[in-house]
Amino acid sequence: MSLTFAELPLRKETIEALNAHGFIAPFAIQEMVLPIALADGDVIGQAKTGTGKTLAFGIPLVERIVAPNDPEWIEFAHQGLPQALIVVPTRELCVQVAKDVQEIAQTRGIRVAAVYGGRAFEPQIEQLHAGVEIVVGTPGRLLDLYRQGQLKLNKVARLVLDEADEMLDLGFLPDVEKIFTSTPIRQQTMLFSATMPGDIIALARRFMSQPVHIRTQENNDESAVVSRVQQHVLRAHALDKIEMLARILQADGRGPTMVFCRTKRTCQKTADDLLERGFNAAAIHGDLGQSAREKALSDFKAGKSDVLVATDVAARGIDIDGITHVINYQCPEDDKTYVHRIGRTARAGAHGIGVTFVDWDDMSRWSLINQSLKLGLAEPLETYSSSDHLYSALNIPAGANGRITKAKPIKTVERSTPTRTRSVTKHAPKLASPPREKSERVRTRNKKFKSEV
Repeated sequence: MSLTFAELPLRKETIEALNAHGFIAPFAIQEMVLPIALADGDVIGQAKTGTGKTLAFGIPLVERIVAPNDPEWIEFAHQGLPQALIVVPTRELCVQVAKDVQEIAQTRGIRVAAVYGGRAFEPQIEQLHAGVEIVVGTPGRLLDLYRQGQLKLNKVARLVLDEADEMLDLGFLPDVEKIFTSTPIRQQTMLFSATMPGDIIALARRFMSQPVHIRTQENNDESAVVSRVQQHVLRAHALDKIEMLARILQADGRGPTMVFCRTKRTCQKTADDLLERGFNAAAIHGDLGQSAREKALSDFKAGKSDVLVATDVAARGIDIDGITHVINYQCPEDDKTYVHRIGRTARAGAHGIGVTFVDWDDMSRWSLINQSLKLGLAEPLETYSSSDHLYSALNIPAGANGRITKAKPIKTVERSTPTRTRSVTKHAPKLASPPREKSERVRTRNKKFKSEV
């Protein structure tokens, strides 16, 4: 089938909001989920990352919300209380999902609140007290506000778990179960995930009512990798990685790039090294404060920096269009992590390039990833920053080296005063005066002394 959103049974306001933000036709996962979700059925949605899962659950939620601008709002008994809850694993994904849902909900006056850790409680509590219809949050902060009595969940009719596999990997299963039991009048539950391990299936059986499991046709394997990514795997020496990375970042056609590291320390050091070499790089990892993480992400989205160095957890769910390269600076731990990293590029029909550095110690780990995902890639070729095949495979200019040289600006010496700025002129040093001729000094005694008798 090939539908547009206008052909679906959606409100006029929702269609207008979708068209205003460039959404004309649904992606595969949206086209398959929407008929079931709009009929209030429980859904388990499984698709590759970057295929539009957010709108697949966001549109049905917005359609079923009783909004302040609706005629039935006057007689609605639960005004200002959350009617829908979206649970996500990370803070960055919370902000992203809240923004996407707000874009299609604001035309009807629907209020969306994002609650997550790393920020003060007070502004989030004030927003909840002012009234919200949809709450997007991370499990820890949601339960904190719930236990304080600031977040009311007893009127939530629709619950969504996004990136459920990651939520369980991070140890949020007890929190998720508590959230489920705190929504007694839940009418609809939707669960979305890129992979579907056994724990997810068990959770669905406990808390969902006859869910329909939907997988897009192109997703033949649960760990399938985005086929539009051109993948390169290089066996690299640890001390030469930063030099190789710096040269890859000078490749022809290279746009916004994400660099993944396994540890927070390596993440920060790599970003610092790139800055010192002249690249506009930013870091995002767990040791940074929430404001610093949000600033790094906003700078990357705004184009102020074009290289984002991140750890896996911090970058989970980051949805940024136009990423051309993903570079695995450290080999992923497993096949799921590889799928997640590579999925940051080639989103929504685009193409991308993925590069993975494999240390000598990581060869066995990479072999398992290659076999598990059936990538069919050859054994990583031993590569150095000066290797010819590195330049040819990644379209790196012949003269590129590991540093971007920038012309230093000419500094003018100026001194500022409160009223004006005046230039300081350096005068030539004064010449020494010729030595004076010495003349004999004559001493004269003026004071008379009396002689003793």
